[in-house]
Amino acid sequence: MKLFVLSGPSGVGKGTLANMLKERNPEIALSVSCTTRAPRKGETDGVDYFFLTREEFLERANKGLFYEYSEHFDNFYGTPKDYVEKMLETKNVLLEIDVNGGELIKKQCPDAVLIFLKAPSIEALRDRLVHRNTETYEKIEKRLARLDYEYSLEKDYDYVVVNDKLETAYNEILEIIKKESNKE
Repeated sequence: MKLFVLSGPSGVGKGTLANMLKERNPEIALSVSCTTRAPRKGETDGVDYFFLTREEFLERANKGLFYEYSEHFDNFYGTPKDYVEKMLETKNVLLEIDVNGGELIKKQCPDAVLIFLKAPSIEALRDRLVHRNTETYEKIEKRLARLDYEYSLEKDYDYVVVNDKLETAYNEILEIIKKESNKE
């Protein structure tokens, strides 16, 4: 089984595409990350994220229980090793994580396949962030201020997919997963 990483800026559609891949393809498992941020409306612990207190998160980090973790916008996010390793026994696993996390995964798991997802334009990305109504204007601007940095890392990824049309991006990512899974 193979580990796949889907990364890109906030609002680019990582979560939507990751969920589509999981729902339509039983041979793909979607990893659940840990976070210290509060659940958004409709999110469920253990399904969308494992919601932890800051203390719980840092204790796990200190024990080396994450493949990668980082602090973004005043909250921690991390990929739990035991959870991913258990799923890899029977399925391909897709991680939906930020660009720094993707690079850390590649260092620990050189066979992981990294897919960078980007929006067709900065304006489209801003529009998506505004219309999802989950953050303040200030938080949206903070996220957009990271774009140059995040886009500078796409060269380190195995594939780049532009999410202009959702179904097209989905099909491109699915083809990458099929192609790379057959290389074993």
